[in-house]
Amino acid sequence: MVKDYDDALNFIHGRTKFKKSDHLNRMHRFLEMLGDPQQNISAIHVAGTNGKGSTVAYLRDLLMTQGYTVGTFTSPFLVRFNERISVDGKPISDADLIELVNQVQPVVAELDASYPEGGPTEFEIITAMMFLYFKTQVDVAVIEVGIGGLLDSTNVFTPAVSVITTIGFDHMKILGNTLPEIAAQKAGIIKPKVPVVAGRLPESAMKVVEQTAAKNQSALYRVGHEAAADIKSATGWQEKFDYQFEDQLFKGLKISMLGDYQVDNASCALTAFILYQRQQHQVINHSTTVRSLAKTVWAGRFEPLNQDPLIVIDGAHNEPAIEELTALLKQRFSDNEIYILFGVLADKQHDKMLATLRTVANLHIVLTTFQGPGTRAVTDPQQLAAQYQDDQRIEVIDNWQLAIGTILQRMSAEDLFLITGSLYFISDVRAFFKEL
Repeated sequence: MVKDYDDALNFIHGRTKFKKSDHLNRMHRFLEMLGDPQQNISAIHVAGTNGKGSTVAYLRDLLMTQGYTVGTFTSPFLVRFNERISVDGKPISDADLIELVNQVQPVVAELDASYPEGGPTEFEIITAMMFLYFKTQVDVAVIEVGIGGLLDSTNVFTPAVSVITTIGFDHMKILGNTLPEIAAQKAGIIKPKVPVVAGRLPESAMKVVEQTAAKNQSALYRVGHEAAADIKSATGWQEKFDYQFEDQLFKGLKISMLGDYQVDNASCALTAFILYQRQQHQVINHSTTVRSLAKTVWAGRFEPLNQDPLIVIDGAHNEPAIEELTALLKQRFSDNEIYILFGVLADKQHDKMLATLRTVANLHIVLTTFQGPGTRAVTDPQQLAAQYQDDQRIEVIDNWQLAIGTILQRMSAEDLFLITGSLYFISDVRAFFKEL
């Protein structure tokens, strides 16, 4: 029995982080011993290299405007662990978390003692707790995949709709080294005759998704094809686009998250929402849909922390996300000097990420370090900088708090200060600014 919140977290975080496995047998057995709660929920399943969190946020808000109580399962968290299991945007209470840990603990102990491969991992336990909680608390859940799809602990239920937002290079040690290999893992969430929504995927990845959908007799709706999203030029802190999917036409939709890729995420969410509403035989309220998309925000995704000077954080924690971020900087901030503070985990493609950022002309980059989660190593900024000794725009300040102070002294009121890299780093920075 755990008595308090710290005990509950220690139990969860004390588990093995990851066990590579070519099946989900242990997860199925674990849930079976808990009464198979995953079979009693209505849910939308969201996979993708990037864009999952934003897509989940858009979906949550769209569903909430229709009067549903909506559960969301996301990772990682930005401020507190409880964010990972939320209802209507509110993190699970400490008391409920403790109760769930006490519910799963005896089953975990039994599996530790009896299961040949050992008991459940940390993520399997959190996933099981989420299913138990949502079974009694929500009308509909939006469940984000942890890593990949096919062998992810969440891939143990039949959703109402499956969504694959993006496919790019990340977690290659687990998912494979080519886009078709990675796509095969993501497409593993496609279930027989369950509709699939796909964002703008690279051709080789889309082919795998199309084949998997066809094999499962699952209707496939692709952003840019069956669901048309036509971006309009926008001023201020917004994106504007027209959207059409079959008989649903929305002109001049506005979203408050910047970047063409956010238009794609919103379009994925809107398409999945329309499909879900149809299954429920519910009408789509045009005006509440428009208002919902306009107000959705997702912490840590090109999120302004301060307006004057403009300070923005963005958890662009892998190469595909940095590519999108770089395109946004060139498109929207070409007239501003841009100061970037960059800290990233060592297992990411940090040299490629930095090479991409360097293509922005009006740029100054400060490389830094931070306290990584658990035992995960952080990239050494000195080693990274050594590769770019000829680039006068790159320097190292090891202490990130000191780096923030230094950059703020150098920049003028018209400049942009962007803090990016690992989501864990962004979480620390966000907390730091909230305390100021």
